[in-house]
Amino acid sequence: MPMLTAASEAHIVNTSSVNGFWASIGPHIPHTAYSAAKFAVKGFTEALITDLRMNAPHVKCSVVMPGHIGTEIVANSRKILGGDESDTLNVEQLALARRRMTAFGVGADSLTDEQIQLAVADQARRFRDDAPTTAAQAATIILDGVKNDDWRILVGDDAHKLDKLVRHAPEHAYEPDFFQSFAAEAGWRIGT
Repeated sequence: MPMLTAASEAHIVNTSSVNGFWASIGPHIPHTAYSAAKFAVKGFTEALITDLRMNAPHVKCSVVMPGHIGTEIVANSRKILGGDESDTLNVEQLALARRRMTAFGVGADSLTDEQIQLAVADQARRFRDDAPTTAAQAATIILDGVKNDDWRILVGDDAHKLDKLVRHAPEHAYEPDFFQSFAAEAGWRIGT
């Protein structure tokens, strides 16, 4: 912070998520820790607005709230959380994948380990390739928002749609039909 305040101008960019205003990725998937962290990033940035205005008005800040962006986050998160860089699931990861697939209503007990491996790899590929917003598009939106001194930068049409829906019906935002309706409208795929 001393370096930022010593500069003639500066801009702090914090990354949250749509999960910083909607604590869910679907009605049957717990997402507590991630959502709490993303709400905290959003709240921290909002608090910085006044703090900077009073103590360092030449320093601006923004919170980036992306929707579904086509990146390697699904594949890379699995590798990091699994503690190895392998593209092959270990025994524990296979068991976790089966449980998650079962939670989505897929009869995973009848699938072979190879079929589970292929399904997980395909999910990571689809997350990257079928996203409504590419990483390059997201970068442009973020940079444009920073240039415009926007404090809140929603990234992707799905982020804008979700924000509007949550604001319109906050009491309904965590009902299964809310997610189903939003997913259909935004083009999000439901399931594994």
